[in-house]
Amino acid sequence: MSTPNAVEDRSDVQPPEQDPAFPRGRLARRWAAVRATGEAGMSTAEYAVGTVAACAFAAVLYRVVTGGSIVTGLTDLVESALATLS
Repeated sequence: MSTPNAVEDRSDVQPPEQDPAFPRGRLARRWAAVRATGEAGMSTAEYAVGTVAACAFAAVLYRVVTGGSIVTGLTDLVESALATLS
């Protein structure tokens, strides 16, 4: 009987490449080609996620800046600066 946190002994299980029943064919060649190319397509996905995040941040920033309190504060700051110059 095993406990829920016990680690099973899997020394009898071989990796697929060493298993004699593993099919060596088109699938194996395709998998080897996928592993050899690395993460060639990841940059496109990362750019897409980064672009979406930047757009979301820009939308939030736009809503904050165009809110009433920010506009009022900036207007008061500009008016006081102009009053100081005149």
